[in-house]
Amino acid sequence: MAFHRRVVLPLVALLALVATVYCDCMCDKNKRVKECILNNGECTCVSLGSDITVSCGTLTSKCLLMKAEITGLMGRKRPSQAFVDNDGIYNPECDNNGNFKAKQCNGTSTCWCVNSAGVRRTEKSEANITCNEVVRTSWIIIETKPVNTVLDTQSVQRAFTEAFVQRYLLDEKHINVMYDNSYITVELKQNTSEKSLGDVDIADVAYYFEKDVKGDPIPIQSRWNLTVQGQPLELQDTLIYYVDEKPPEFSMKGLTAGVIAVIVVVALAIVAGILVLVFTRRKTGKYEKAEVKEMNEMHRELKS
Repeated sequence: MAFHRRVVLPLVALLALVATVYCDCMCDKNKRVKECILNNGECTCVSLGSDITVSCGTLTSKCLLMKAEITGLMGRKRPSQAFVDNDGIYNPECDNNGNFKAKQCNGTSTCWCVNSAGVRRTEKSEANITCNEVVRTSWIIIETKPVNTVLDTQSVQRAFTEAFVQRYLLDEKHINVMYDNSYITVELKQNTSEKSLGDVDIADVAYYFEKDVKGDPIPIQSRWNLTVQGQPLELQDTLIYYVDEKPPEFSMKGLTAGVIAVIVVVALAIVAGILVLVFTRRKTGKYEKAEVKEMNEMHRELKS
């Protein structure tokens, strides 16, 4: 009996290990992965471009998604005349948790600081730039315009809220949808204290949504198909704004020549206005003093 146990138990453990290693699974939330395995009912995969394992039951971080996309672009053969609209995508540095590191570089001596959404918040500078912390993006504003603008406001709000909850797994408390018969505005708010350990990040949600709208969905499942009042909703002119818990650190160096010229002209106009006011007051003061002096002289002449 003891011999039977010594043989059977190791064999069972070995079979379990083999099943864990070789049982492939599909990553529903991310198509840019490899080496997927099923372990205790959870599908996990290695994100392309890194050695970081991600769970397929939730969203992959934006940093790992960008790195995976860049890896795919670099390995893809294209005609010499083709070009890629990379929409500001760069090859990011991610920490062990898949989050953006505070300092990012373009592979040369040019570096900059980013927020938790990976968006640049300083001018591009030399490699010795200091980025002390990853400032959290706590408010993301998505503005998009439906092709058909004759829509019921409540139907739009309900459809977008359900889509963000069901497709992107975001808690409804972080979502606010507005519609004014022209633009749809989706506000995602999530500060540090509001984000629990299991919550998806609003920056990741915004990136998934951006890819869905552009026709390049990250999940393996069917394309994002939002319907309002029973009709598919087509979107255009989509813009995403990021608001950090601390203001960005841009200065005059990051402004274009045209903007600087406008600022200089406005500043000169203000200075000129101040000078005119000062000289006008001086002349008025001199005139008032002269007038008082003449009146005193007239009084003296009358008395005499």
